[in-house]
Amino acid sequence: MTIQQDLDKLKNPKQKEVLQRFFKTSKGEYGEGDIFLGAKVPEIRSVIKNHKELSFKELQELLDSKIHEYRLAALLILVNQYTKTKSETIVEFYLGNTKNINNWDLVDLSADKIRGTYLLDKDKKILYSLARSNNLWERRIAILSTFHFIKNNQFQDTLKISEILLKDKHDLIHKAVGWMLREVGKRDQELEESFLKKHYKSMPRTMLRYSIEKFKEKKRKKYLKNQI
Repeated sequence: MTIQQDLDKLKNPKQKEVLQRFFKTSKGEYGEGDIFLGAKVPEIRSVIKNHKELSFKELQELLDSKIHEYRLAALLILVNQYTKTKSETIVEFYLGNTKNINNWDLVDLSADKIRGTYLLDKDKKILYSLARSNNLWERRIAILSTFHFIKNNQFQDTLKISEILLKDKHDLIHKAVGWMLREVGKRDQELEESFLKKHYKSMPRTMLRYSIEKFKEKKRKKYLKNQI
């Protein structure tokens, strides 16, 4: 039985309607054209246990699909394969498919685990190119890839890419940058605050709110009132 057949068994019409709205699939929205089965992530993870060794050809077929869960399954398999092999070919395959990594959950469940892990001890200029891309999802890949650096107490690339994205127009980038700044602050709040004091008055409000979410209430209110 193919992975597509196994995934199709997870169809849930009610959940599909919820997901179609949640992931903004209507005309003109960021997820326009994305089709959902209505499957939940734990269910998809259960299915891929029986399809761990799919070839690039088979994975490409999944990634080229308009069905969201097919693409998600392919990315979760790639993450598992990369975790086991650390194959540079998987990294190249991933980067060649950014057009198919086209919703925020697809980025968030894969970018730091593949691209970020690979680049930890390497030149990171590709992330700076992605951060300047016209493609929303490539910009999100750029900042989310740095999550792996943060987990390894390397913060400077997160801060530099955050600076590039400060004037980004999209709410999904504001949230992603704020999230990564918050993660930096969990490990080094002084460093995060040095960044915020330089930029907080001009950064998008959503980005600021996400970045100071873990601050004590009194300090958080000061940032929000421009009183730092």
